[in-house]
Amino acid sequence: MRFLVVGGGAREHAIAAALHRAEAAVFVVSSNANPGLERLATVSARVDPTDAVRVVEFARAQRIEAAIIGPEGPLATGVGDALRAVNIPTVGPGQAAAQIESSKWFCRELLLKHGVGGQPKFVIPTTVEEVDRAVAEFAGPFVVKPSALTAGKGVWVQGSDFQDPKEGAVHAKSILLQGGSVVLEEKLEGEEFSLMAFVTDSGVYPMPAVQDFKRALEGNQGGNTGGMGSYTQRDHLLPFLSPADRDRALGTMEKTAAALRAEGLSYRGILYGGFMLTSRGPLLLEFNARFGDPEGINVLTLYEEGDFEELLYGVATGRVDPNLVRFRRRATVVKYLVPPGYGDRPQVGGILELDPGRIEAEGVHVFYGSVQEVGPSAVKLSSSRGIALIGEASAIHEAGVRVEAALKSVKGSYYVRHDIGTKEDLARRMEHMRAILSPGAKPSPIPLSVAAPSAAPSSAASADELIG
Repeated sequence: MRFLVVGGGAREHAIAAALHRAEAAVFVVSSNANPGLERLATVSARVDPTDAVRVVEFARAQRIEAAIIGPEGPLATGVGDALRAVNIPTVGPGQAAAQIESSKWFCRELLLKHGVGGQPKFVIPTTVEEVDRAVAEFAGPFVVKPSALTAGKGVWVQGSDFQDPKEGAVHAKSILLQGGSVVLEEKLEGEEFSLMAFVTDSGVYPMPAVQDFKRALEGNQGGNTGGMGSYTQRDHLLPFLSPADRDRALGTMEKTAAALRAEGLSYRGILYGGFMLTSRGPLLLEFNARFGDPEGINVLTLYEEGDFEELLYGVATGRVDPNLVRFRRRATVVKYLVPPGYGDRPQVGGILELDPGRIEAEGVHVFYGSVQEVGPSAVKLSSSRGIALIGEASAIHEAGVRVEAALKSVKGSYYVRHDIGTKEDLARRMEHMRAILSPGAKPSPIPLSVAAPSAAPSSAASADELIG
């Protein structure tokens, strides 16, 4: 099958790699020449992914049979609608349904209208006066979220990005005065996790849970970024996430898909729920309308060999064979190599030299992001994320150790969060969650028994086995 991939980042490189493993012919439109995509593509073209007219022109010229849209921008501008209008089945919702991500206002109002639970307290002010009243309504810390797309970097959290409630109010007012819209939400205490699912006419089909690391610096310090790395656990849960809580989050996603259908909005694509596990259970932080980056790299790497092309085609055409939704039971850790200063003042133009063969020998895969190839084994960094390295093993820590070993085969100036997937960080998160669920109780020591989901082997794994 001739499959079009729209977008040029590491996520799209991972999508193309999964399609290539399924022996699909991969075609690419992107604004940049991604080295990994260039090697996989039958034909690639420098096209703005948000330019629906040019994307369709390329697709028709190359006799494309199906497409998948990687980034949020083309979804928000209606590229999915344009492709479907010329009878090209597409993984990715149309512009109206993609508002589930492109408009936080739309998302919260939709879920409120249809009684979808699992929401934090929120207020949508429309005037500067309403901002002050809304801030006064929050008994504790709150979060300021621009309603429009911000590439994962626009959220301001009290206690991290601002301290005094007045600072948050000023920031919210500035968004309104610039013609934007804003949502204020209570600040939730807990552990974040991501749950992605294939959504189409025939149902909602979940993927392994992932934990993402948004903050730029180790110890979850620094500003928000597009994501510095992520991990998955062998049993498709997370060290702090039970099957029951995973299922409650999935229930929120299923109800959301039903709400979209009730509004007459067809959804054929990826629905990504960003959740916070709290003492009240999993509460929805936001929805995205596509694979996460880096979270998509984790799950795409785990997809079983052979049928990814058929699975995506089923999503695009409205009917999925559940037997095709299968992921290997292995742990993964992704770490992004970024320019020094990324998230604040990135140093552009640094050269990284890497040996992909030696990296692969460590059990680690390389996915290229926003880089320019300048030699057979050298790339130039831009201001954004450069290279994603993903390690795979039977346990989380072991997968992280493999990535750390692979870093020895990369030369040049870059920054990476070494704490992603370490035993110390995982233990902190488990203890944090136990303290939240049992206030005042002394956290129990590691190892902690972790139940496996219903589809897992009958013997439950302990936390030290899963973490490594």
